[in-house]
Amino acid sequence: MRKQMVENAAYGVATQVRAVEDSIEAALAEVAELQSRIVHARPVTRVPFTALDRVFEELTNATRGLVSARAGIGSCHVALADAKQRIPGLREVGWGDGEDCPKTAQADLRIVA
Repeated sequence: MRKQMVENAAYGVATQVRAVEDSIEAALAEVAELQSRIVHARPVTRVPFTALDRVFEELTNATRGLVSARAGIGSCHVALADAKQRIPGLREVGWGDGEDCPKTAQADLRIVA
């Protein structure tokens, strides 16, 4: 009974970590799409080229924040995988897509204008 409760709790955590990872990547894709639409809308709206500099700076800041969040949740994923090894009954249990957890998380993405 307790083992099942522990496994259910761990499964809930594991699926939520994956959901957060997916959400961050979806947000990154949406920001990229927004940037693309702004670039394509500019000539149609006849907004001066430099008028959108602040917009792109803010999108860059948002992207940087999402990349940092992505690295943070990756590090959290690694820490959870390590913690799992200290919980009796979970050492041999795995969930997800079968891929190994990342060994390290890095946010070395640079935005170049």
